[in-house]
Amino acid sequence: MSSEKIYESKIIDVTFGVDVTIINPVNIYECFIGDKAFIGPFVEIQKGVIIGASSKIQSHTFICELVEIGEYCFVGHGVMFINDLFEEGAPARGNRSFWKRTRIESNVSIGSNATILPVFICSNTVIGAGSVVTKDIVVPGVYAGNPAKLIRKIILG
Repeated sequence: MSSEKIYESKIIDVTFGVDVTIINPVNIYECFIGDKAFIGPFVEIQKGVIIGASSKIQSHTFICELVEIGEYCFVGHGVMFINDLFEEGAPARGNRSFWKRTRIESNVSIGSNATILPVFICSNTVIGAGSVVTKDIVVPGVYAGNPAKLIRKIILG
């Protein structure tokens, strides 16, 4: 006798803006996807996440609870968002009181395979591929490395 449980990927209780594009398979539930957003295949977006208008989320990206992404953002392939810092030496195992928020403002580009810990990233910022963002970013610029550091400022105007 077999006891496997097999679940199909699904889109459940999502609030969509207009002209949203989604490439299946995805696992998206109880979140908000803004106007003209793009969600690539093999993406998971969890409960309570907000994706701003005209943002693009590329394939194989994981966006956990407590993440907010602004408008006109680009999230590359395989980007991982983290909300549990293992503060007790192990996973919180569903104890949400240990989870932390991440807020990404608008016009932010995050390169493929970056890891974003619970941080704030200001508008007009670029995160290099493979970077690990461990601290808030409050100055627009290009950041790269592990941990991600400012490579050069972006002057707006």
